[in-house]
Amino acid sequence: MDSNAYPQEYSSFDCMMAVDAFTSLKTDFYNAFEDLKQYQQTTKDWLFGYLSYDLKNDTESLNSSNFDGLDFPDLFFFQPKKIFLLKGNQLEIKYLLMCDDEAEEDLKEIIQSKNDFFETLDKVKVQQRISKELYLQKVAKMLEHIHVGDMYEANFCMEFFAENAIINPLEKFQKLNGISKAPFSVFFKNDKQFLLSASPERYLKKVRDTIISQPIKGTSKRFSDVNQDEESKQSLEKDAKERAENIMITDLVRNDLSHTAQKGSVEVTELCKIYSFLQVHQMISTVTSKLDPQYSPVDVLKTTFPMGSMTGAPKISVMKIIENLEETKRGLYSGAVGYFTPEGDFDLNVVIRSILYNQENRYVSFSVGSAITAQSVPEKEYEECLLKAKAMSEVLQSF
Repeated sequence: MDSNAYPQEYSSFDCMMAVDAFTSLKTDFYNAFEDLKQYQQTTKDWLFGYLSYDLKNDTESLNSSNFDGLDFPDLFFFQPKKIFLLKGNQLEIKYLLMCDDEAEEDLKEIIQSKNDFFETLDKVKVQQRISKELYLQKVAKMLEHIHVGDMYEANFCMEFFAENAIINPLEKFQKLNGISKAPFSVFFKNDKQFLLSASPERYLKKVRDTIISQPIKGTSKRFSDVNQDEESKQSLEKDAKERAENIMITDLVRNDLSHTAQKGSVEVTELCKIYSFLQVHQMISTVTSKLDPQYSPVDVLKTTFPMGSMTGAPKISVMKIIENLEETKRGLYSGAVGYFTPEGDFDLNVVIRSILYNQENRYVSFSVGSAITAQSVPEKEYEECLLKAKAMSEVLQSF
């Protein structure tokens, strides 16, 4: 996990690495949050892992029957034997007692190691799951749902994929991270399953009794020309449609956090602030609350998941509609990756701007989406999806 030295108020570490599972929890969506709660309360240790989007089926009467080429478990967390925590110039190394005698040997191996990974030599042919014509038709259907009052806003996603793909995941992650330098970047390996994430978005963070959510809604292009770039940034800040998108989701997050918050403690500390990343400008709001002591850390996740920025409003109605219109099961995409501390604090990102790879069946995939509202122009939403897809597509198809 790499924050890429991005300036952010709520950062705890510059970089973290967790390796070698002592124990782990792998499950499908059924009763998943209760299983995670028991696992977290029993271990009371560092845990690293992910929540897939389809855990929505655990919290609501929903199902997912779309195509899934990746076949990742719905939830996976592990208790690592070894953790490396970097903050400034200080590296803290934590080992379980059973393997603390391996520290010296590991450090020697790290110092002597070389980059011996192979470069991806085969051309990866990325295909689009939904054609432009079909995408425009589906967005038109979503606008119909909005006009009859089924929903106000929905995040509609489409998949890009490649079959028979042989890639080196670490090499591709380094390229993706190099051109994005996002604050919530993650390289995750679970046997033959990989996540290469250059996410700019935090889902939720807990620090003692404070909960922080930072939903992203609103995107504009970066330009090499300084004046053009500033114009793009100012245009995003003033865009009524983008602000409406962000405010609707901010309101949804306020409501989600209220389920586990102390009365009157939910606050919007930033509204529609523009943050600049290497690829795009983004509009981000920050919502905080104080956790009511009767609730556990996992209760906060269960009552807010999936995150509003990747669903829409009202959340349950939207999830049913997008499930019917999307062609692919989201799986880990638009889920969350992160960690728990022994004290029960946590920090998780939103899995966007990410490549997923199943090495065993040679299937590689990434998805992108945009928020559909009453003011959406289908052609512009399609262009926004292609803008978000650019970095992942270039990384996969480059040598």
